Amino acid sequence: MTAIRELTDADRSRWDEFVQRMPGGSFFHRAGWAEVIRRGFGHRPHYLLAERDGEIAGVLPLIHLKSTLFANALISTAFCVGGGPLAEDEATRAALDEAAIRLADRLDVDFLEYRCPPPRSPGWQSRSDLYCGFVREIDADPERNLLAIPRKQRAEVRKGMKHGLVGRLDDGVDRFYDLFASNARHHGTPVFGKRYFALLKQVFGPDCEVLIVEKDGRPTSGVMSFYFRDQVLPYYAGSSAESRALSAHEFMYWDVMRRAGERGVRHFDFGRSKVGTGSFDFKKNWGFEPAPLTYGYRLRRGDRLPEFNPTNPKYRLFIALWRRLPLGLSKAMGPWIARSLG
Repeated sequence: MTAIRELTDADRSRWDEFVQRMPGGSFFHRAGWAEVIRRGFGHRPHYLLAERDGEIAGVLPLIHLKSTLFANALISTAFCVGGGPLAEDEATRAALDEAAIRLADRLDVDFLEYRCPPPRSPGWQSRSDLYCGFVREIDADPERNLLAIPRKQRAEVRKGMKHGLVGRLDDGVDRFYDLFASNARHHGTPVFGKRYFALLKQVFGPDCEVLIVEKDGRPTSGVMSFYFRDQVLPYYAGSSAESRALSAHEFMYWDVMRRAGERGVRHFDFGRSKVGTGSFDFKKNWGFEPAPLTYGYRLRRGDRLPEFNPTNPKYRLFIALWRRLPLGLSKAMGPWIARSLG
């Protein structure tokens, strides 16, 4: 018999051990996200754990994201690129799916979303035309990694080197947050609160790394990266106004790649980007091949898949107005809105 219940604090290490050994496991399946999202945004996690004979047979991390501005949804995993159930066999996977559907009904959400392909059963829909992921192998030799970057982008990396840029690891998030907040406002995106990034560092420890690129001691760009198995994931990034002239953004990603390769990491995960955006083109120009990401949805209201993303034309006016806000005001208002953009 397979029993399904919610994660407790006592289960966290067992949960993470299971995620670590499962082929489909990812950094976004880790139990720590439940604490980060609960404390950072106030959303309630429902982390489902399937047990058989006292051993974990499957897990499904779910976040109830209830927003007055946007949707009321149950998502695996909100604020993350990936998610969905991990199970040792199809029967356990089916039991987790059924438990998620029952939970969605009980919470009366608008839809249930898996950030992975959906189950092949009635009532589920899939979408793979919105986001692409970008992953490729890296080498232990920095020179080989540099030569693997297409010529034009490689020239930008070398330009940053000539400007005397230096990458340094930060224990805190203060300098990174200032860069990230400035960048978010520039792109018309409400910024997350600083507390969220501090929690990521606190909960994930050495597997969450902040790199700051400096020019003569001044921070020009920064990135928060996650490490999982043999992958590095530069996940959140920001830069100052002078970074473009210094090619600091290119140098920053190169420095992440160099450091990761030298410590034995063999895959560089550039994260997801929306098709047709500048970040999509930027990653392609680095020599990464886009791979469509398929997400699964089970709608409980309406018949159209959700469109809560910046490429939706209905948000263009909001984005244009947000870019005009003073930085201080965007920092003050942003976290209240961003907590709903899971």
